Amino acid sequence: MTYYCTIKKEGDEYIAQFPDMTNIVTCGFSHEEALAMAKEALDGCLEADIAQGNAIPPSVCKDGYPVTVAPHIALSLRLRELRGEQSQTDIARKLGLSYQSYQRLENPRKANPTVKTLERIAGVYGRELSISM
Repeated sequence: MTYYCTIKKEGDEYIAQFPDMTNIVTCGFSHEEALAMAKEALDGCLEADIAQGNAIPPSVCKDGYPVTVAPHIALSLRLRELRGEQSQTDIARKLGLSYQSYQRLENPRKANPTVKTLERIAGVYGRELSISM
Protein backbone atom coordinates (compact mmCIF):
# COMPACT_ATOMS: atom_id res chain seq x y z
CA MET A 1 0.00 0.00 0.00
CA THR A 2 1.44 3.33 -1.09
CA TYR A 3 0.48 6.96 -0.70
CA TYR A 4 2.18 9.75 -2.62
CA CYS A 5 3.53 12.93 -1.10
CA THR A 6 4.57 16.21 -2.60
CA ILE A 7 7.64 18.04 -1.38
CA LYS A 8 8.31 21.69 -1.96
CA LYS A 9 11.02 23.98 -0.67
CA GLU A 10 9.89 26.90 1.47
CA GLY A 11 12.73 29.00 2.82
CA ASP A 12 15.22 26.70 4.55
CA GLU A 13 12.74 23.81 4.86
CA TYR A 14 11.21 21.19 2.63
CA ILE A 15 7.48 20.76 3.26
CA ALA A 16 5.96 17.31 2.65
CA GLN A 17 2.21 16.83 2.21
CA PHE A 18 -0.09 14.00 1.12
CA PRO A 19 -2.89 15.06 -1.26
CA ASP A 20 -4.94 12.02 -0.11
CA MET A 21 -4.26 12.62 3.60
CA THR A 22 -4.85 16.34 4.08
CA ASN A 23 -4.27 16.11 7.84
CA ILE A 24 -0.57 15.28 7.33
CA VAL A 25 2.00 18.03 6.85
CA THR A 26 5.61 17.66 7.91
CA CYS A 27 8.99 19.10 7.02
CA GLY A 28 12.70 18.53 6.98
CA PHE A 29 15.88 20.50 6.35
CA SER A 30 16.65 18.43 3.25
CA HIS A 31 14.58 16.68 0.63
CA GLU A 32 15.62 13.28 2.02
CA GLU A 33 14.77 14.28 5.59
CA ALA A 34 11.34 15.57 4.50
CA LEU A 35 10.65 12.25 2.77
CA ALA A 36 11.71 10.29 5.88
CA MET A 37 9.51 12.52 8.05
CA ALA A 38 6.62 12.00 5.61
CA LYS A 39 6.91 8.21 6.05
CA GLU A 40 6.93 8.54 9.83
CA ALA A 41 3.98 10.95 9.79
CA LEU A 42 1.95 8.77 7.41
CA ASP A 43 2.44 5.61 9.48
CA GLY A 44 1.70 7.44 12.72
CA CYS A 45 -1.43 9.09 11.41
CA LEU A 46 -2.79 5.89 9.85
CA GLU A 47 -2.10 3.91 13.01
CA ALA A 48 -3.88 6.50 15.17
CA ASP A 49 -6.82 6.81 12.77
CA ILE A 50 -7.29 3.03 12.65
CA ALA A 51 -7.14 2.76 16.43
CA GLN A 52 -9.79 5.49 16.74
CA GLY A 53 -12.01 3.88 14.11
CA ASN A 54 -11.72 6.78 11.68
CA ALA A 55 -12.31 6.28 7.97
CA ILE A 56 -9.10 6.04 5.96
CA PRO A 57 -9.12 7.76 2.58
CA PRO A 58 -7.96 5.60 -0.32
CA SER A 59 -4.71 6.33 -2.09
CA VAL A 60 -5.85 7.98 -5.31
CA CYS A 61 -3.19 10.58 -6.12
CA LYS A 62 -0.24 9.22 -8.09
CA ASP A 63 1.77 12.46 -8.30
CA GLY A 64 4.83 12.99 -6.17
CA TYR A 65 6.98 10.61 -4.21
CA PRO A 66 5.72 7.13 -3.26
CA VAL A 67 5.66 6.38 0.46
CA THR A 68 4.99 2.77 1.40
CA VAL A 69 2.80 2.13 4.44
CA ALA A 70 4.34 -0.12 7.12
CA PRO A 71 3.25 -3.76 6.64
CA HIS A 72 1.47 -4.08 10.01
CA ILE A 73 -0.64 -1.02 9.19
CA ALA A 74 -1.33 -2.13 5.62
CA LEU A 75 -2.48 -5.53 6.94
CA SER A 76 -4.96 -3.92 9.33
CA LEU A 77 -6.35 -1.73 6.54
CA ARG A 78 -6.62 -4.69 4.16
CA LEU A 79 -8.49 -6.78 6.75
CA ARG A 80 -11.00 -3.96 7.28
CA GLU A 81 -11.43 -3.63 3.54
CA LEU A 82 -11.97 -7.37 3.05
CA ARG A 83 -14.43 -7.57 5.94
CA GLY A 84 -16.61 -4.87 4.39
CA GLU A 85 -20.04 -4.80 6.01
CA GLN A 86 -19.53 -8.05 7.93
CA SER A 87 -19.03 -7.70 11.67
CA GLN A 88 -15.79 -8.59 13.39
CA THR A 89 -17.80 -11.16 15.36
CA ASP A 90 -18.93 -12.91 12.16
CA ILE A 91 -15.39 -13.11 10.79
CA ALA A 92 -14.03 -14.26 14.16
CA ARG A 93 -16.60 -17.04 14.22
CA LYS A 94 -15.63 -18.15 10.67
CA LEU A 95 -11.97 -18.21 11.71
CA GLY A 96 -12.61 -20.03 14.96
CA LEU A 97 -11.22 -17.11 16.96
CA SER A 98 -12.63 -15.10 19.81
CA TYR A 99 -13.99 -11.67 18.98
CA GLN A 100 -11.13 -10.08 20.92
CA SER A 101 -8.51 -12.08 19.02
CA TYR A 102 -9.91 -10.99 15.69
CA GLN A 103 -10.29 -7.40 16.88
CA ARG A 104 -6.55 -7.33 17.65
CA LEU A 105 -5.80 -8.34 14.04
CA GLU A 106 -7.42 -5.13 12.80
CA ASN A 107 -5.48 -3.00 15.29
CA PRO A 108 -1.94 -2.27 14.05
CA ARG A 109 -0.80 -1.49 17.61
CA LYS A 110 -1.75 -4.98 18.80
CA ALA A 111 -1.70 -7.26 15.74
CA ASN A 112 0.97 -9.91 15.40
CA PRO A 113 -0.63 -12.68 13.35
CA THR A 114 1.14 -15.91 12.51
CA VAL A 115 1.44 -17.05 8.92
CA LYS A 116 -1.06 -19.82 9.73
CA THR A 117 -3.58 -17.21 10.90
CA LEU A 118 -3.02 -15.23 7.70
CA GLU A 119 -3.60 -18.41 5.68
CA ARG A 120 -6.88 -19.01 7.52
CA ILE A 121 -7.97 -15.42 6.91
CA ALA A 122 -7.19 -15.76 3.20
CA GLY A 123 -9.26 -18.95 3.10
CA VAL A 124 -12.27 -17.28 4.74
CA TYR A 125 -12.20 -14.61 2.03
CA GLY A 126 -11.57 -17.10 -0.77
CA ARG A 127 -8.13 -15.65 -1.45
CA GLU A 128 -4.62 -17.00 -1.67
CA LEU A 129 -1.98 -15.70 0.69
CA SER A 130 0.88 -14.28 -1.34
CA ILE A 131 4.02 -12.88 0.16
CA SER A 132 6.44 -10.97 -1.98
CA MET A 133 9.75 -9.60 -0.86
